[in-house]
Formats: sequence, structure tokens, C-alpha cells
Amino acid sequence: MEYLLDGLAMQYLLLGAVAGILAGLLGVGGGLIIVPALIWAFSSRGFDPAIVAHLAVGTSLVTIVATSVTAIYAHHCRDAVRWDLVMQLLPGILIGAWLGAIIADALSTLWLKRIFALFVIVVGVRMLLSVNTEGHRELPARRGLAMVGVVVGTLSAIVGIGGGSMTVPFLNGCRVTMRQAVATSSACGLPIALAAGMAFAVVGWDAPTLPVGSSGYIYWPAVFGVALTSVLFAPVGVHLSHNLPSSSLKRIFALLLFLIGGRMVI
Repeated sequence: MEYLLDGLAMQYLLLGAVAGILAGLLGVGGGLIIVPALIWAFSSRGFDPAIVAHLAVGTSLVTIVATSVTAIYAHHCRDAVRWDLVMQLLPGILIGAWLGAIIADALSTLWLKRIFALFVIVVGVRMLLSVNTEGHRELPARRGLAMVGVVVGTLSAIVGIGGGSMTVPFLNGCRVTMRQAVATSSACGLPIALAAGMAFAVVGWDAPTLPVGSSGYIYWPAVFGVALTSVLFAPVGVHLSHNLPSSSLKRIFALLLFLIGGRMVI
């Protein structure tokens, strides 16, 4: 019962609502908000600083499962998901997700925070500068898409996101419409979250000073609280994504990444 009440903590429920909207709106799975928020929440609860970032990343990845399923269904009902691209990216995504978890386990909390901050700032600036740029590249062949999947899966696992910050601009730059890119990114986020979440549980299983209620680097009370509200609010984000101009989506996406990364640096 104590774990259940912890999962219902207001900070987790509010975080889940925001993450759900972002998952549907931008195809990012909410990880860009969840990871820094969980780092601060876990630190305030007195969790071991040596594993707090790993715990936040692993927990974030598992919560993305819930938001991805809800967002995928909503996007699929609107025929927005490019399932052909999802299947071609999938093999590389699965390999990269496990590789990223292994790399993250070898990094210190400080370096995980630095990598997260640098990652979102770079992607945010890139998206902000390309708001008015139309996609002009051709989609690579199957092998090329598999390699893209490896990169996306690896980096997503290291920073605890669903991969939307890479998949969306990549697909949009390859002449995939913004709405299809967001929807397809949501579909790719599910295998990333499943594979990387499982990997973080395995690599962190024997980690010292894990809080009670954890399986490796996954803290279940936070997973429960975030997932509970995220699945309810993901359709709201999907509705907004299909009713806002593409340029507005890009600006929201870019500013979100830039602000979160800047806050992490400070």
C-alpha cells in the first residue's frame, strides 16, 4: 500500500499528464520532460545520487510504453502511421536499445546528466533553425534505415526517451509529412521503450542502494503514477497534432528541447 500511495504522488500524476500530451503532440514519448523531472523528484526523496540519473532514465523508458500505446492507437485511427518505415527501422532500434542501456550503465550520474543536456540542446537548436526548411532528402534503403534505427535506439536508451527528438526531424527531412513523422515516431517509441526498459532492469539488477520498489533501474511507484495519467492525456496531444500547423509543431518541439536542455545545464 505504501508503494501504491507513492505512485499516486501529485508530482508523478502531473508529470504523467504533461508527458501524455507531449507523446501525442510531438511523438517524443514524454521522456524529455520525464527524465529531468524524475531526477529532481528522486533527489528530493533522498535516493542515492550515484544512481539517481540511471533510475530516472530506466523509469522514464518504462513509462513511455504506456504513452506510446495510447498515442499509437490514436494516430493509427487517423491513418497517420507509416508502418512500412516502422518495420524497416525496428531491427536497428532493438539492437541499439540494448547497446544504449549497456553504455548508460557504465556512465556516472554526472555524465548521464551532461549527455542528456547536450543532446536536447543540440537537437532543439537544430529544429529551431530548420523550422521553415522543407524536407529535401530521399529516404534511405532498408539497410540504411536499419542503421538509423541503431543510432536512434542507442541514444534514446542512454537519455531515456522514445526517440522522437531524432526520428521526427529525420523523417520530416526525408519528405515525410510532419504529422506522419510524429505518428511514425510514436510507433517507433514503443519497441525502444520495451527493449531499453528490459535492458535497464537487467543491467541495474545488482546495483547497490536501490530504493525499495525497484527492479534494477526501474522505480515502479513512479512508473505507476506517471502511466496512470499519461494514457489519459495522450489522445489530447494527438488531437492537437492534427489541428496545429506543421510549422507550429516544429517550433514547439524545438523550444521544448532547448528550454529543457538549458535548465539541465543550469
